[in-house]
Amino acid sequence: MLYWLLKYVILGPLLRLIFRPQVEGLHHVPATGPVILASNHLSFSDSIFTPLVVKRRVTFIAKAEYFTGKGVKGWLTKMFFVGSGTIPVDRSGGQAARAALDTQLRVLRGGGIAGIYPEGTRSPDGRLYRGKTGVARLALESGALVVPTAMLNADEIQPPGKLIPKIARVRIRFGPPLDFSRYAGLAGDRFVERAVTDEIMYELMELSGREYVDTYAQKAKAPPPTPREPLPA
Repeated sequence: MLYWLLKYVILGPLLRLIFRPQVEGLHHVPATGPVILASNHLSFSDSIFTPLVVKRRVTFIAKAEYFTGKGVKGWLTKMFFVGSGTIPVDRSGGQAARAALDTQLRVLRGGGIAGIYPEGTRSPDGRLYRGKTGVARLALESGALVVPTAMLNADEIQPPGKLIPKIARVRIRFGPPLDFSRYAGLAGDRFVERAVTDEIMYELMELSGREYVDTYAQKAKAPPPTPREPLPA
């Protein structure tokens, strides 16, 4: 109830007025049935803007720490994620990836829409990075259609590290659904999952017009190794 109240009564109308979403290809999002929205990830705001423009409920996942903060800031953060349809997942420990997958599988098996960022984290520089195969596993285990979703300028509106977004018109582009039913029963095959993931990332590259980098974004974000002290002569 809180999700729909925030989306259509309290927060949504204000966000639409401020950011005036310009959306292309929204008709590609099926009106019923399980759907995966596979999106590039440019900004903290991505998880606001996508649910804002899709009529159906879109469920993302986020680390549980976002829901347990203290004080006013913690409460506001929690309300933001609850209002945007985000589900908390404990991402610590070795079973974190499986927990995230199981959470979104429940959404899809209930006929809903799961939002996922195949890159696994926000792009550090706006380029599109190598996709992790969790999106393929999710598609193959659920049988859901995958709709590539390109955030076109969210990094200009709220660059990484910026708390207050810039007032500008947000642009989003949805591509035709991708059907991977030809790989039914092959979840767990790493070659198939890599092929499915790469096909999704190619569509995102075409839709977004962003340069593709064949390495993981998390690796690109990692600080350079500390130079070793030279050994004494």
